[in-house]
Amino acid sequence: MNKTFTIFGGNSNTALTAELCDHLGISQGRARAERFSDGEIFVEIGENVRGVNCFIMQSTCSPPNRNLMELLIMIDALKRASAGSIVALMPYFGYARQDRKVKPRTPISAKLVADLLTAAGADRVLAVDLHAGQIQGFFNIPFDHLVATPVFRDLLKLEGLRGQEVVVVSPDAGGVERARLYSKLLDCPLAIIDKRRDGPNVSQVMHLIGDVAGKRAILVDDIIDTAGTLCNAAEAVLKAGATEVYAVATHGVFSGPAMDRINKSVIKRIWVTNSCPQEDRLARCDRLTVVSLGPLLAEAVKRIHHGDSISSLFY
Repeated sequence: MNKTFTIFGGNSNTALTAELCDHLGISQGRARAERFSDGEIFVEIGENVRGVNCFIMQSTCSPPNRNLMELLIMIDALKRASAGSIVALMPYFGYARQDRKVKPRTPISAKLVADLLTAAGADRVLAVDLHAGQIQGFFNIPFDHLVATPVFRDLLKLEGLRGQEVVVVSPDAGGVERARLYSKLLDCPLAIIDKRRDGPNVSQVMHLIGDVAGKRAILVDDIIDTAGTLCNAAEAVLKAGATEVYAVATHGVFSGPAMDRINKSVIKRIWVTNSCPQEDRLARCDRLTVVSLGPLLAEAVKRIHHGDSISSLFY
């Protein structure tokens, strides 16, 4: 057998898996992931993987529990089939927002997911734009953390969104580091929104730190879930004197009232990646543009397989 590595895909994002294989010039690994009538997941690997470096493409996007369980079972199936190594490719790492105890007697679910992946048999994990970079420390196996900045950088420059007439805005204090990187690459100033969160998916803008008057604003975030934070931030920035508001986010989760809120918002255009499937959202929102992670993930897979540097992709 001449095959040295292969890509398997779960059911969470089949289009991105197919694109990844196209960029790598290989056929997707044969695997069958099905559910019994009671909801139990069954996985069968349809080819020999003994000694093969196996990559599993599976975002733990909606429905997160089913997709996570499917990933764990696929890892176990490959481990029991004597795979040479197992790398979990998780463009969107679910449960990342539960990375700390926000109240007494609450879980740290991101740590639990890390333990589950390790116990299932993953040798390495790759994710894009974690909600908190410190999540890497939850793992006792190698973790490759990619950032989507190169995917958006050239696109924003082509749109003319660069220079001193543009301002990058972080919608909360936790995203300042990410926004600062964009402001450096686009050579523009930075502003920060002070946000208060009263509960899950409920936020309120309190203060705007920085000057946005007369500038085109780019809101930069990692996740758009119900879009409440994003739309409130866009309204606050426009009231503070910004001429136009755009948004960039790596993971377009878009749950609940998200699409309705965006369609009614002051945001002129939103760019997200295909870490989560977006086909149905594109039909509902003409402001939405999807940028592919396929080339970035393909290059990362090649570098992992050949033992080359991942960090040189970004630095």
